[in-house]
Parts: sequence; C-alpha cells; structure tokens
Amino acid sequence: MKTQIEEGIEFFSKKYDTMRFLAYFQSFSNTYAPVDVLRQLYEEALENPRIIGLVIATRPDCLKEDVLDLLEELSKRCYVMVELGLESVKDETLQLINRGHSWEESVRALNETSRRGIHNCAHLILGLPEEKYKDYIDQARIISNLPVENLKLHQLQIHTGTNMAKDYALYPERYPLFSLEDYVEVVVDYLENLNPSIIVERFVSFAPGKMVIAPKWGLKNFEFVAKIEKRLKERDTWQGKYANYTN
Repeated sequence: MKTQIEEGIEFFSKKYDTMRFLAYFQSFSNTYAPVDVLRQLYEEALENPRIIGLVIATRPDCLKEDVLDLLEELSKRCYVMVELGLESVKDETLQLINRGHSWEESVRALNETSRRGIHNCAHLILGLPEEKYKDYIDQARIISNLPVENLKLHQLQIHTGTNMAKDYALYPERYPLFSLEDYVEVVVDYLENLNPSIIVERFVSFAPGKMVIAPKWGLKNFEFVAKIEKRLKERDTWQGKYANYTN
C-alpha cells in the first residue's frame, strides 16, 4: 500500500506540487478485517506527510462497534469519511438483489457515523429491479431526514458475467433501465425532493464499455452534469425546492 500511495502522489504532484491528499480505501469492504489490522493499514497511510485524511468505502453491515471506535479516534486527528454502499432504502429490493444487509443496518451506520463525528457519504442506485418512479422520490425524502452528509447517485448498469445479467436476460421487464433523457428528468425530480444541505458528489457512474450490457449512453460524467445544470435552469428549479425534512 505504501508503494501505491507514493506512486499516486508522484503522479499528481507533477501538476499540483503543493497538493495534499486523502488516502482512498475504495474497492471492497474496507472495514471488514480485524480492528488491529485496520489500524495498521490506516496508520500506514497516514504516515505519509502529504496524506491529511482517509476515505473508507464499506458496507453498512461492516461497521462493528470496535471499528466505529477506531474511526472516531482517527477522526479527532484527521479528516475521515466513510462511504456507505446503501444502494436502496427498500428491504424488498435489498433482498431481491441479494445485497446481504438490511435498511435498518444502513440507518444505524448513518446515525453512528454522524453521532461520532465521522463524515459519511451514501451511495444509492436508481433503477434497481422492480423499483418505480415513486420509489425514487420516496428515497430522496427518506434520505433527506437522515444524517447524510454527502450523496453519490448511480444509475443501474447491467454488467457482463453477473447474476443480475443472467436475471436481466430472463426477466428484462423487472429492470426499468433509463434512457439518457428519462434519467435526466428523474435526477432533477430527485433533487427537488432532496434536503439542500446534502452535498451531491455524483449523479452517474460509468463502468468500462466492454463490461456494460445496458444502458449505453456514450458520454462522460461532466457531460451529464452539464445536462442536469441545463435542465434545472430550463425548469427554473433547484435542489430542495419541494423537500420536506426535519434534520
């Protein structure tokens, strides 16, 4: 890991010599190991003087008390963000996609990170099997009343070699895959119902083209953001216009 960090810093330092960095533990569940192993990994990353914090991606069911204690301890020394793969607010959907955790566990993870002063980011997918438009708007309203600091939205993509790809081939009617134009409208509607204090870091995510069965839109993240900004102006609307929240 030390080599990865040094190589990453060297690469970006060529353009931004004074930049400071967050060590991003991205793939898989990065709080799943025993806490002594996690401490060793996190501390190793923080040894580099140009690393000023940690971003740790994990599942809501992989935040045990001892791990939360460690993250709370570290958050008093540096910036700590936990990215949580929630994916849906509906238990029926989580069971259908074999996610392996409940919505109750997601709520606990959000509440515990917030209570302990650990920054959080929720990842949610729009277009999961058998979810409808109403479910997306309900999701925005539910999230708005939880201690969510940051949000990353993703459109559902069907990837080759997955169980979902097999299911999609057999039951395509279960999957409300969006056209680009429809997804833009859904995201704008979602934003209208989202607590304006939540920072939206991402609207879409694109896997390498050879991995994707559907949908294939053929554009980049910044191009999609431009479409959202344009549509917000056209509709004279904004994040939180219709939001109803208490936190």
